[in-house]
Amino acid sequence: MLNAISSVRSLLLAIFMLMAGGGFMSTLIAVRLERAGSSAVVVGAVGTAYFLGLVLGATRAGSLVARVGHIRAFAAFVSLFSASTLSYALHQDPFFWAGLRLIDGLCVAGVYVCLESWLNERAEAQARGTVLAGYMIALYVGQALGQFLLNLSDAKPSLPFVVAAILISLSAIPVALTRISAPPPMSGETMSVRAIFAISPLGIVGATVTGLMLGAFYSLGAVYARRLGMELSSVAIFMSTVIFGGVALQWPLGLLSDRFDRRRVIVIAFAGVLATGLGLALIEATGPLLLALGALFGGLSFALYPLCVAHANDHLEPDQRVAASGRLVLAYSAGAAAGPLAAASVMSVAGVGGLFLFIAFCAGGALLFGAWRQIRALPIPADQQQNYQVLPRTTPMSAALDPLAPEEPKEAS
Repeated sequence: MLNAISSVRSLLLAIFMLMAGGGFMSTLIAVRLERAGSSAVVVGAVGTAYFLGLVLGATRAGSLVARVGHIRAFAAFVSLFSASTLSYALHQDPFFWAGLRLIDGLCVAGVYVCLESWLNERAEAQARGTVLAGYMIALYVGQALGQFLLNLSDAKPSLPFVVAAILISLSAIPVALTRISAPPPMSGETMSVRAIFAISPLGIVGATVTGLMLGAFYSLGAVYARRLGMELSSVAIFMSTVIFGGVALQWPLGLLSDRFDRRRVIVIAFAGVLATGLGLALIEATGPLLLALGALFGGLSFALYPLCVAHANDHLEPDQRVAASGRLVLAYSAGAAAGPLAAASVMSVAGVGGLFLFIAFCAGGALLFGAWRQIRALPIPADQQQNYQVLPRTTPMSAALDPLAPEEPKEAS
């Protein structure tokens, strides 16, 4: 286990540093726009720009990586990401910042494509689960800890952008100096969304709805916290609590889904998001209850995407899983791009609680769809289900890291 992690430690350090620097930008930008008097719709539109960039980058970055190589592509994406991060301090305007967020999304997707294809190349079949777990921990811990850079705003308005850009730039060093050989281009097999829906309707619907919910939260969660009266330090604690909660519950829920009808666990998780969403929408004061509900919301909502992928895998042939999982990532990303604007529209009508009213509405719709699917189709016996695996919601390249994915032949070094 330690040998598997040690062999890719430079790549894991790179994603940790990059997420520590760039993972809190959605929170910082939402806070700054909200403080400047921008409406929730404007903040949501800026959030949507980031996820649109993420979708475009996920589908286009692979060709650049194949043309110039992983190290050069990674350095280019990181350099552009660092430059765009510094550019926020030059001029505060929603249109300008939306353009920068689009660039950010493209760069982050490019980084994910580089690192995930690299990790897949280095990970032997029996060590994929260990490497994937290390990648997930580095990504989410970096993102959670990075939220506390928000506190630097009190010292100097431009300081969070400067520190973030420094961390993002430094993330290029472990990759630039690594002795790990770069992988060859990966195969580009695809599978249509219609084909996946025919095989696993709940898998594709669940992934899309999860994107709607989490895209809305990442873009507007800080606005929700600020309008409840939280100081910047409390906003950082709230956002990091949700992320850490998301990490904590994924494995327990996954183990339950391996033992019982996975659709039932998905429905229960959506029911939990519905309940916590309503609770967060109705709460009017900050305190321990808010943090507890936030952690529970994170735990349930973060688990939904890998649960939906596992459910889809139960119905797929081994050689279909990478292509299908790649489409499920894009379905999630498309939902994440639509979520911020939709949730912001609800907030403009219903007030601060509108964010979680929207999330609860999405969860309720998926809950009804999942219940209907349980009536329409028989469950797969528990002993025939594939093992659950925590997966990142990043780019289609991450699908190849799934231990259930068939191993591609490695080129001789």
